[in-house]
Amino acid sequence: MSIILTADNISKQYRLGEVGVGTIGDDLKRWWYNIRGKEDPFLKVGAMNDRRAMADQDYVWALKDISFEVKQGEVLGIIGKNGAGKSTLLKLLSRVTSPTTGVIRTKGRIASLLEIGTGFHPELTGRENIFMNGAVLGMTRDEIKSKLDEIIAFSGCEKYIDTPVKRYSSGMTVRLGFGVAAHLEPEILVIDEVLAVGDAEFQKKAIGKMQDLSTGEGRTVLFVSHNMGSIQQLCSRTLVLENGKLSFTGDAKDGIDFYLNSGIQRSRELLSTREDRHGSGEFRFSTINVSIPEGGVMSTLLSGETYNFEITYKVNVDLYSVQIRLMFMDNRGIVRFLCNNEFSSKAQNLMKTERGTIVCTVPKFPLPNGRYSIRLTCFSSGHIIDDIENAFEFEVAGGNFFGTGKEQGLKEGVLVPNSFTFS
Repeated sequence: MSIILTADNISKQYRLGEVGVGTIGDDLKRWWYNIRGKEDPFLKVGAMNDRRAMADQDYVWALKDISFEVKQGEVLGIIGKNGAGKSTLLKLLSRVTSPTTGVIRTKGRIASLLEIGTGFHPELTGRENIFMNGAVLGMTRDEIKSKLDEIIAFSGCEKYIDTPVKRYSSGMTVRLGFGVAAHLEPEILVIDEVLAVGDAEFQKKAIGKMQDLSTGEGRTVLFVSHNMGSIQQLCSRTLVLENGKLSFTGDAKDGIDFYLNSGIQRSRELLSTREDRHGSGEFRFSTINVSIPEGGVMSTLLSGETYNFEITYKVNVDLYSVQIRLMFMDNRGIVRFLCNNEFSSKAQNLMKTERGTIVCTVPKFPLPNGRYSIRLTCFSSGHIIDDIENAFEFEVAGGNFFGTGKEQGLKEGVLVPNSFTFS
């Protein structure tokens, strides 16, 4: 497939502070350097785009030296934390604003859906806004007329199509805006996180439309989302942005794994020194971590994926009928589900001075978005011999449990099939 979009070392610099304060002197300095044929002096300064740190310079690089290529018919996911530069990148690609440095080369028309109601006039009806927005995006009146019924049907706003847009909800506005952009038949469709406003039905319809555009019609889609299930289902490749820089480019699944675990310094929880524990003490949990079957430690998980919860331990006496329980709790302290080796195998006997590892495998992780903790408990002959609350804290960020691209998990209290191994 041919290359339809190329970004070559593009960067975007912004000035911090109130708009207009102190800019005349900067403009004069830029002008003086320009007429002398010298480089813009402010390109040599500027802090990195780290929203967690206090600003110590007047300029910041929202994006810095981003380079990539997109092939025709490819669906490219762009992911990263809030403030990483995703929306800025889409604005540059959509030519809403120009890069400070670098070059962007594209072939064909670009349709963008960056913000709710972009280009819509609140006093005009939905029908009138379709014609106006379509014209802005480059469609002729005949093109709009030929696709009008299809756009209205896709948006699901038939009842309100002759009502002023100012009376629309944000979700209805997004539906109408996406309908116009998707039916423009652009060579490149650029979509920001706005689909999160739509309901589950519309999200499924929108994802299906994007798949049809890419696979059936050979159109290119650039898609920004925090829904990792949608990214995994829709995209073939991902870019991961971090503090304005491109930190990863490659396969969608690898990109999601990289993003979910970027910046994680602590992969193992040291439990052996925890004093806030209960039990008789003959058995002590030492460490816990979470990994995927292919290898690699995780601290941010996706619903529907397979994970191994690996726990190391030490035994001081001979123990019989040992049960290990993992109690998964949400941030309100409600138990969401349990894992226990008694569910899937016989209770285990452990010998004195034995050190080992317990692996609890959850084949289809059933939790939706949110923060969770694990309470670890060891029983022997019905008695608690070690019990630690908040033994491991983690976050679930999206997922595709039912294979639909929706962020869904199961209800609390569900006992899921799991397998335990002792070594």
